Amino acid sequence: MTQFQQYNFVKSISEMSAFAHAEAIKKGFWDSDRNNGELIALIHSELSEALEGLRHNNPPSDKIPEFTSVEEELADACIRIFDMADARGYQLGEAIIAKLRYNRERSFRHGKEF
Repeated sequence: MTQFQQYNFVKSISEMSAFAHAEAIKKGFWDSDRNNGELIALIHSELSEALEGLRHNNPPSDKIPEFTSVEEELADACIRIFDMADARGYQLGEAIIAKLRYNRERSFRHGKEF
């Protein structure tokens, strides 16, 4: 990834995070401060819903039928992650790039059997 691509990626993640957080504020989800445990549990619940979608053969989403239920729930998980990242001032885009670089140097399956 070039420096320019990294800049654009970080900028896009930051903008999406700010947008997701602003929308959550407008919809009343931040009328009072939210604790980190609650935020992470909500992210986890979206991933659990994605798993349920797979368990039911990944039907079209009820809300956005041009996408599957798994696509919708993974999108919801990302939106919740973006919301939390912006609310807490986390450098999500930069952290993703750093973690991808780190993982590139790790051994096959990170040295694990499974």
